[in-house]
Amino acid sequence: MARRGRGALTVGEARAGGASPGTLFVVATPIGNLSDLSARAAAVLREVEVVVAEDTRRTRTLLAHLGARPGELLSLPAFDEVGRTRTVLERLARGSRVALVTDAGTPGVSDPGARLVAAAADAGVTVVPVPGPSAPLAALSASGLPADRFLFVGFLPRKGGGRARALRWVARIPATLVLFEAGNRVAETLADLERALGNRPAAVARELTKLHEEVARGTLSALAARFAGGARGEVTLVVGGAPQEPEEADAADVEEDARRRLAAGEAPVEVAREVARAHGIPRCRAYEIVEELRGRRGG
Repeated sequence: MARRGRGALTVGEARAGGASPGTLFVVATPIGNLSDLSARAAAVLREVEVVVAEDTRRTRTLLAHLGARPGELLSLPAFDEVGRTRTVLERLARGSRVALVTDAGTPGVSDPGARLVAAAADAGVTVVPVPGPSAPLAALSASGLPADRFLFVGFLPRKGGGRARALRWVARIPATLVLFEAGNRVAETLADLERALGNRPAAVARELTKLHEEVARGTLSALAARFAGGARGEVTLVVGGAPQEPEEADAADVEEDARRRLAAGEAPVEVAREVARAHGIPRCRAYEIVEELRGRRGG
């Protein structure tokens, strides 16, 4: 971690000296179409004193588009997020308003930012989310797959045991899966998903919000064949979740239903059929329950 320079303050020291710490804004930026930047996000980027970016070259383009001129533009690359966090905390300790951005989408979501946010929160800094464009949510919304429950997987491990373990784990998740993948690896990942998960429904979303946006829907095998040569641009995969196992019927409820029907004079065979249908149990098991109840009643 970077060493504290001369005159640098921690948030605690700033408070002890009567200074108020600044605010960290976590700002989502466009994943392609610049028009998707919210008016609130634009206002924050124009007003803050410091912008912290994954890649300052990409962020300069966005700031120029907005006419924003922060006093400082700091870099927070993934390979040195821990080391650069101290510098940002020093700015916050001095009362600066700081905006955290990534190249596209929301900081911390498969991009740098999570460590800085955690460190700022631990130090007592106010952290304000400024939500906006999101590739996982955009792909999910256009996939046609259930969106009431989903798991964002991010990037799978590239190879080896880590990839195999990750695939075995997601295969059991009873929720729609959302993954990122590089365009040249899409076919391989789709094929690996089919082998591990079965031939589930899926969607390949590429170049979202951009000129050549495409959302292809089909089974994993069909999509693997369609993108056998790879896919251009940034890709988000959406895959159907594991089938939910039926809930086990409550034994007491099943017996009570069967007992009530027998008492009403229904034939045992009819009772077994209706109990099996109502409670989702095999008919043979329902018939066993009926016979046990009849035996207790003495016929």
